[in-house]
Amino acid sequence: MRLIENQTFDMERALYGSDGILVRNCSFDGPADGESAFKEGRNIEAEHCFFNLRYPFWHDHGLSIRNSEMTELCRAALWYSDHVKITDTRLHGIKALRECSDVVIQNCDILSPEFGWSVRKIHMEDSTAVSEYFMMRSENLTFRNVHFKGKYSFQYIKNADLENCVFDTKDAFWHGENITVRNSVIKGEYLAWYSDGLTLINCKLIGTQPLCYCKNLKLIDCEMMDTDLAFEKSEVQAVITTKVDSIKNPLSGRIQVPEVGELIMDDEHAEGEVIIGG
Repeated sequence: MRLIENQTFDMERALYGSDGILVRNCSFDGPADGESAFKEGRNIEAEHCFFNLRYPFWHDHGLSIRNSEMTELCRAALWYSDHVKITDTRLHGIKALRECSDVVIQNCDILSPEFGWSVRKIHMEDSTAVSEYFMMRSENLTFRNVHFKGKYSFQYIKNADLENCVFDTKDAFWHGENITVRNSVIKGEYLAWYSDGLTLINCKLIGTQPLCYCKNLKLIDCEMMDTDLAFEKSEVQAVITTKVDSIKNPLSGRIQVPEVGELIMDDEHAEGEVIIGG
């Protein structure tokens, strides 16, 4: 592997098509304002680098980024790349990850609107993220100990396993399919409308009008706080361990709950069974 060290690059496609390089303590910045530094590369490693220019990692195959920084000017940093590992790095540019596959993100700080669209197979752990439309239309997600804040997250995702996470978000998991969330906190409005195959295990849910118009919804030993008008038109099997402010017209299934502030059953098609107490 060829070592490139302690240099500054600002020209267009500075390292285009490289194969087998380790770039260490380098800066991608400067007056030439060039784009696409590593486009069409293979077997690329970047360590302790500073990225302040656009589109550095497009169409790369085999990529490792460590202890580096991507600024807000480093927009659309990783697109159409595969076998990517990013550790101990700041990703602060808009649209930082899109149309990629086989991605691992560990101990990273993400500040990136529209992050993670149409990604196939991503493992993220011990990281924080602030975004809007986070991970939209992505598939095969595994998250561990991720703290997220922002609107409209995880929409249209498929096949996800999320554990020990904190999500402060609205409209999360809309139209999502085959999602399991364990031991996590989800705070926000209108949780998971139109989802199919969402399972929540030992989770705490906070916020108005959650879990409406769902199919194949399961809650196992979950807490619900400040949750009113829950489960409207949903197919649901649920065991809830706390009071629910109000439940409205579950379509089918069975909800077991210790206490309900208000049970609204004014739709003749709502046949869900609500068992209170016990």
